[in-house]
Amino acid sequence: MVTLDSSRLGTIEFVVDILPRLIGAASVTVKLTFAAMLLGVLIGAVAALMRIRRSGFWATLAGAYVVVFRGTPLVVQMLIVYFALPQVGLRYDKFTSAVIALGVNAGAYIAEIIRAAIESIDRGQMEAARSLGMSHGMAMRRVIIPQTYRRLLPPLGNEFIAMLKDTSLIALIGGEELTRAGQHIISATFRPWPVYLTVAAIYLAMTAAFTVLVRYWERRLQNG
Repeated sequence: MVTLDSSRLGTIEFVVDILPRLIGAASVTVKLTFAAMLLGVLIGAVAALMRIRRSGFWATLAGAYVVVFRGTPLVVQMLIVYFALPQVGLRYDKFTSAVIALGVNAGAYIAEIIRAAIESIDRGQMEAARSLGMSHGMAMRRVIIPQTYRRLLPPLGNEFIAMLKDTSLIALIGGEELTRAGQHIISATFRPWPVYLTVAAIYLAMTAAFTVLVRYWERRLQNG
């Protein structure tokens, strides 16, 4: 446990002392990112398919969702989920509230990413699939969507990395993740510089690792 006694250690010893707690908090950051990204992809995929229709109630609803959640700050959305929704009977813990806020916000951006990828496929391919007797849904599943994977991976990877950094906003509702853990250590030791630099280094290591992973999958898709 980090205490005021830790402040008397040398810089290297101090960093070694606080590292276990920060790494533990970083694991929460990663779990939060994966959970929110999964929710965002699910919401984004549904919204994208609704928007492709371009007209009708569902297309309008999806368009309104994208406009609202891309046009308002994520921090406001998170505060609404955690502090305002309980007023109407929807109460969630800090982690779940953060997953909902991050996932719903990301879904608006992912919807546009998926929609753009689908619409970038030549329309003649849909017409050819329909001429072979496929329904619209079957043509989407078997012809159009499989071709979007290579185009989706880079922007989705960027969205994942952005979300990894956005998880720090959970500190606003008292959630214990990497940034919040760093703040608690600073409050106990009064040594902001080594703490914030260590936190930044951990974020950098995580984003670098995920960037390498995304590029690996990009190469796999290109070669496959």
